[in-house]
Amino acid sequence: MNLDNVRHSLAHLLAAVVLKKFPKAKLGIGSTIENGFYYDFLLPRALTPDDLKEFEKTMRELIRAKLPFSGKKVTTAEAKKIFKDQPFKLDLIKEFIKKKKPLTIYITGHKTKIPNFQFLIPNSFVDLCRGGHVKNTKEISIDSFKLDKIAGAYWHGDEKNKMLTRIYGLAFNAKKELDKYLAMVEEAQKRDHRKLGKQLGLFTFSDLVGSGLPLYTPKGAFIRIALNDYIESLQSKAGYTQVWTPQIAKAELFKISGHYDKYRDSMFKVLSNYSDEVFYLKPMNCPQHIQIYAGQKRSYRDLPLRYSDFAMLYRDEKPGELNGLARVRSFSQDDCHIFCREDQVNEEIDTALAMIKEVMKTFGFKYRYRLSISDKKHPEKYLGDSKTWNKVEKWAERIIKRNKIDYFDAPGEAAFYAPKMDLMATDALGREWQLSTVQIDFFMPEKFGLTYTDKNGKEKLPVMIHRAIIGSPERFIMILLEHYAGALPTWLSPIQVKIIPVGKTHRPTAEKILSLLNKNNIRAEISGEHETVGKSIREGELQKIPYLLVVGDKEVKAGTVNVRERHKEQTKEMITEDFIEKIKAEITERKL
Repeated sequence: MNLDNVRHSLAHLLAAVVLKKFPKAKLGIGSTIENGFYYDFLLPRALTPDDLKEFEKTMRELIRAKLPFSGKKVTTAEAKKIFKDQPFKLDLIKEFIKKKKPLTIYITGHKTKIPNFQFLIPNSFVDLCRGGHVKNTKEISIDSFKLDKIAGAYWHGDEKNKMLTRIYGLAFNAKKELDKYLAMVEEAQKRDHRKLGKQLGLFTFSDLVGSGLPLYTPKGAFIRIALNDYIESLQSKAGYTQVWTPQIAKAELFKISGHYDKYRDSMFKVLSNYSDEVFYLKPMNCPQHIQIYAGQKRSYRDLPLRYSDFAMLYRDEKPGELNGLARVRSFSQDDCHIFCREDQVNEEIDTALAMIKEVMKTFGFKYRYRLSISDKKHPEKYLGDSKTWNKVEKWAERIIKRNKIDYFDAPGEAAFYAPKMDLMATDALGREWQLSTVQIDFFMPEKFGLTYTDKNGKEKLPVMIHRAIIGSPERFIMILLEHYAGALPTWLSPIQVKIIPVGKTHRPTAEKILSLLNKNNIRAEISGEHETVGKSIREGELQKIPYLLVVGDKEVKAGTVNVRERHKEQTKEMITEDFIEKIKAEITERKL
């Protein structure tokens, strides 16, 4: 069974039952998506969860009725007549005519035995659609779908257009797959990084600052810095050097690079009080790194040059697409650009892949690579010539195979200037996230006229390698919070130890332990004077602190601490110095 066809068919059934309840509803677009489908409507009133239950029940009646699906080509006049009362469908018809696309309709049903089912044509439902669908609703498992949620969606995604009601549905091959997905969603809600970020006091957002612009507390800022320091420690060992670049640049820079034409609508414009020049907040580092390279003449002896950069970047994301730290307007990247000779590319990428492998091992991620290549049907989307694209895509594939990396092809996912080797990490809930990327780029150096002098005194074009390991620390923090359910590894936890004295007489000993931990660069705090032991333990558990140390009469006398380790029910007595050596080793080795 083709699951995409099932989901597409369910979208039609959803539209049919919505029209049954709201005969004057205006139909937008229905489509399949990952895990299900959706359909957009202009409705006379807001929907409720009870409406979704009613729609679901009626959709199941249609499935039981064993309704056929049949497609048919129609003329422009026929299409306009069928959808004369459907303005959004008429818009689509105009678009299809303009793009010279054929007009097809799909009919669901015939003379059914279900009473009062009158849609756009008698006893059936018709929609403007390219297909495909199941041949008959009997092919759809009656208990393997569910209407999931209601959201708003602008017609054609344009905020200037009308806001429509979008109904999302889930659909799978079998009920057990649906149940498994729903269980995963429930667990994901418990792990939601926005909830955990608030609970752990890591970041906040302010209406006065602006949507999509996160503000980090001392704890949240520590995590960002610790992640960047970790990546930088690996990079510096491999001969990478940090650069620092301004957060704005002239529009001309992005026009030459091609980013202006591709991403202008997602770039923040900056205007000067004293100049007519137009500037933009930079959405990426590549063009400015190119200008550092271009700042002086280069010899083959100078290469490779490896520039890393943690500077802030900005993108004007649509308000409806902002989502905690997952989608923001201000972020940074563990960005690096390597300028090298062609004969150095393999070694440079092997080094980058080895660093990426080490980082994924540190965080315990399973992963595979996505070979993001160009869409051969639309060469106009990309810089340069097809000959070079074919060369680089085959080169990237050889590198992946030589490194014995599990991968899959993804046509159309390439950047507009180069194919990508994108790492897809799987989290604790089985979700895939794109993190690291490595790209071999011939076209940016060419557009900016970059050269180096070879050993024969001739000018040659350098190759530019784009590389990131964790990508955006903001987004990576989101992934880590949800992957670990907020219980970050000890080395990355803002507070690693909380000391809990049983009473006032035990506080002096607790303070001595705190001082000893601080001297050993272990981040620790002591519970408040008026907090009970029970409350302090509960608070420490809520804060996901790796270790809680309880100090009472027994511990004061023996020079020990009662260690309560996160995720473990049993406690154990340890000599204070032994505990310190244990946790120092755990931090140094970055144990999970």
